[in-house]
Amino acid sequence: MNKPYDLEERTYLFAKNCRIYVQKIPKTISNLEDGRQLVRSSGSVGANYIEANEKLSVKDFLFRIKVSRKEAKESKYWIRLLQDLNPDCTENAHSLLKEADELRKIFSSIISKSST
Repeated sequence: MNKPYDLEERTYLFAKNCRIYVQKIPKTISNLEDGRQLVRSSGSVGANYIEANEKLSVKDFLFRIKVSRKEAKESKYWIRLLQDLNPDCTENAHSLLKEADELRKIFSSIISKSST
């Protein structure tokens, strides 16, 4: 699958795919709670990136990008937890983990290039 170069679109697709994954897992108490957390953090990755692009200052831009990176790391945590506890529902989890890590690396790169 070719990933879009448009980071706003890419973060949107990540949030969308996380929601699709959550919809497919069994509705246990822990899955509902962990799934809710994943929905929040994955959506926050893109929402903060969009806010970063509407920056008021370089400091504001860096803060929002750092939040996006933090939310990508958090998303990875929730995906791993859901994947480990739902071994029968891992078809999308591997690609979601990879995408969360790639987004984290992209945001880290933006931070290091913008800080110099």
